[in-house]
Amino acid sequence: MEEIETCPAQRLLKMLSGKWKAEIFRLAVESPLRFNSLLRQIQGSNKQSLATALKELEEEGLLEKTTIKLKPLHIEYNLTEKGQALIPVFQQLEGLS
Repeated sequence: MEEIETCPAQRLLKMLSGKWKAEIFRLAVESPLRFNSLLRQIQGSNKQSLATALKELEEEGLLEKTTIKLKPLHIEYNLTEKGQALIPVFQQLEGLS
């Protein structure tokens, strides 16, 4: 029998488990994200692990990738509606520390 997760905090913890995902989400709450900016802001991160975490957050429906057609081309990551809806739960979890 498949376990049904009804608690928003439990769902959020599952979605944000993994290297750098919680930190990426926290930064996305503050403003749109750029890849190189994330590399600078997240101590110890590397391109491969950061790219994997961003892709997984997109697959979870928490982030969306937007291409800005300027020269040079820019890519931004923003919270989706689903991600924005989870901000209060995330902030409550942050307050526990």
